[in-house]
Amino acid sequence: MSRASQGPSRRLLLAGALAAVSSAAAGCSAGSEVSASGRSKRLRIGYFAFPSGDLLVKHGKLLEKALPGHQITWIKFDSGAGVNQAFIGGSLDIAALGSSPFARGVSGSAPIPYKVAWILDVAGENEALVARKAAGITDVAGLRGRKIATPFASTSHYSLLAALEKAGVGPSDVELVDLQPQPILAAWQRGDIDAAYVWLPTLDELRTTGTQLTSSKEIGAAGRPTLDLAVVSDDLIARDPQAIDAWRRAQAEALRLIRSDPDGTVRTVAAELGISAADARAQLAQGVFLTPEQVVSADWLGTDGRPGKLLGYVADTGRFLAGQKQIGAAPSEDVVRGAFYLEGLSDVLT
Repeated sequence: MSRASQGPSRRLLLAGALAAVSSAAAGCSAGSEVSASGRSKRLRIGYFAFPSGDLLVKHGKLLEKALPGHQITWIKFDSGAGVNQAFIGGSLDIAALGSSPFARGVSGSAPIPYKVAWILDVAGENEALVARKAAGITDVAGLRGRKIATPFASTSHYSLLAALEKAGVGPSDVELVDLQPQPILAAWQRGDIDAAYVWLPTLDELRTTGTQLTSSKEIGAAGRPTLDLAVVSDDLIARDPQAIDAWRRAQAEALRLIRSDPDGTVRTVAAELGISAADARAQLAQGVFLTPEQVVSADWLGTDGRPGKLLGYVADTGRFLAGQKQIGAAPSEDVVRGAFYLEGLSDVLT
């Protein structure tokens, strides 16, 4: 529990980053630097094997079409903790990141040098808390004294803590275990854990032999929403803001395709995740995807000079994490506002 309650130091995170992303970085470093002619630029993008606009952008090569002079590399991650480590190690330019690990990343005396630039989706039924049927647990309060797994420093971890608090169960009243999605499934099948808070596709596998106790949709409706954000490195903002503009337009196109071409979206997600069309359709139905107009509205991200309600959501997340002793201190609202990159957002809609 100590790693979750105190949080790793930046030095330890950096060491983890070098180990965690060395193979990915090695695979793209030689060709990712600017070429001798100056025509090639690198763009290293972190993503999750999870239904979102990222999969449509990747599969349709929308960025390659928009940025023919760039070498684009997609790197898969299992959780936000790994994404944070990679940014500290300088191995990413753009990445998907949950709102909770983002709040962690901008806290402390040495915030991670990145900024939120887009919203991929809002967590719904695609992240949930499930208990093994064999454990006989029917509500969150029944988890007292039980072993619960979740990826620490993730949106699921944050939502789990919020669910426990609402049920009057303190973190010390349960045994929390830090596991990534696939190890969660293995521990579940062995009977080593009683419950888990995790996301798709692992979540659907747990549901077959489990009882859902709550979801991120319910927790969000109660005032603690979580989102999948997209963040860009400070270095990329300084050296290649045009690439960010192109990437935002590609993400906007992907969000429109999710609504206008649901069948094509299902085929793309199925192909990217290696699942059936039926499973892809079911997974997509559990997420909440905004329109581009909603993303840049006052209700969510906002625009240059006028940040939206996301600013308050991230600040509230930081305060909650500090209160749960997950981080040393909550970032101020000014610090959070400084971690928003809103320049050029309104141009996405033109």
